[in-house]
Amino acid sequence: MSEEQAEQLMQQMQMLETYYSDLAQRESTFVSILREATASIESIKSLGQNPESETLVPIGMGTFVPTKISSSSKIVMNIGAGVAVEKDFPSAINYLEARIKEVEIALQDTAAKKQDAASRLEQGKAQMNQMMQSMQNPQPPASG
Repeated sequence: MSEEQAEQLMQQMQMLETYYSDLAQRESTFVSILREATASIESIKSLGQNPESETLVPIGMGTFVPTKISSSSKIVMNIGAGVAVEKDFPSAINYLEARIKEVEIALQDTAAKKQDAASRLEQGKAQMNQMMQSMQNPQPPASG
């Protein structure tokens, strides 16, 4: 393997490591979104069972205001692009469950890409090790 090929392999490995890192970050974000959506669904269900409940509302910098929740039928949801809509509890739960399915699909896709990148990284490391060994143990020229 020539020095140029070794350099190309190193660059490919660095790019793959960066790609793998990005995929891992994306995967972590999707898992956080899934947790948040699941918690939201549980909270909505809880509100439906106990509409007159107390809670803390964050007002910034780790400061909270105690308040009472009195709504038993409507919730305001951010649906993206700065748009919020009012939904009844069952519609809100359906919306969140649909988003969960979308995120699960994206998570599966990301996990598959991450696995592929890991496999390609392992192949690259094996090539690199092979190259290092051949450089340390040069073959004598064949006599003929």
